[in-house]
Amino acid sequence: MTDGPAARPGTGQDEISFGRAVGSQLGRLHPATAGPATVHAAAVHPATAQVDASGLAIATAGLAKRFRSQMAVAGIDLAVPRGSIYGFLGPNGSGKTTTIRMLLGLIQPTSGSQLLLGVGMPAGANAVLPRVGSLVEGPAFYPQLSGRANLARLDAADRTASPRTAAARIDAALERVGLLAAAGKHYRAYSLGMKQRLAIAAGLLRPRELMILDEPTNGLDPQGTREVRALIRAIAADGTTVFVSSHLLAEVDQVCSHAGVMRAGALVFQGTLDEMRGRGAARILVRTSEPALASQVLAGLGLTDVTAAGREVTAQLGTEAPETVCARLVHAGVPVAGLETPRPSLEDLFVELTGEGFDVNG
Repeated sequence: MTDGPAARPGTGQDEISFGRAVGSQLGRLHPATAGPATVHAAAVHPATAQVDASGLAIATAGLAKRFRSQMAVAGIDLAVPRGSIYGFLGPNGSGKTTTIRMLLGLIQPTSGSQLLLGVGMPAGANAVLPRVGSLVEGPAFYPQLSGRANLARLDAADRTASPRTAAARIDAALERVGLLAAAGKHYRAYSLGMKQRLAIAAGLLRPRELMILDEPTNGLDPQGTREVRALIRAIAADGTTVFVSSHLLAEVDQVCSHAGVMRAGALVFQGTLDEMRGRGAARILVRTSEPALASQVLAGLGLTDVTAAGREVTAQLGTEAPETVCARLVHAGVPVAGLETPRPSLEDLFVELTGEGFDVNG
């Protein structure tokens, strides 16, 4: 596929190349048109790992990518359940986008094997990618065309779509993302949130079983962020699996059912949110007017990391039951004004997993 027209400096239009940016989206739907980015089955070495894809929308085994001396993705085993909203999390530069580009057949893995919707990639790209919608590295469209006209160009490039139903598909996609009323506006007049939603609409021109979204709320204001998150929930509610990469804790906390955490190219955690929250050691917090006496009792029970601050005493709970600790405190004459068993926050867990802080609020 050759590059389409690009806006030139001095024209008053955004300098966006349709062929390089949006054209890559078309390449994901139709690998034969993707040009140099198209990969071949020989690029993957299935003998290095086997994938069990039962019940999974995405499954990889030993998926790795090396750029010269740098190992960008170090042999990861993704397991994304069908019907889930899977947050693919990690600091910038941890290998998230490289992984997504391998999943979609945009770059060649160095080793490992992968399945999308039970179909081996990249050999099965022609069969499976029409069932997958994606947004990678931000939206890009013709700035001088309307939202509807941009979607019409994308839809026309889909060799499996009937031209007779194009108008209905485009309107349905625009309505799905809340842009039907703004369909006639030029793309350059769209807000960042509207641009992001139009890119998601491009992935919804056909029914999709899987949506792969790379940092879909990146750079958005709070309102745009809320709109995109609500859209992700709505897409998942219809039964579509959503795989969303992010470096924002609020993404996983408010939207996702499952998460995988990347650090320096390695997958350091994968599971449900409950499993993630359960990783941290439980602590006990006692509010009392006798913190010194409470500290002695907790230490006497064998609890570790006993810390007193003002009228609060905390310690690692270990295997002791909270009700047992409370009874011992009361029996020892400690006036217990309050007792809690807090778990580490998601922020604490991410710092533990990655060694880096995350943007918390987004």
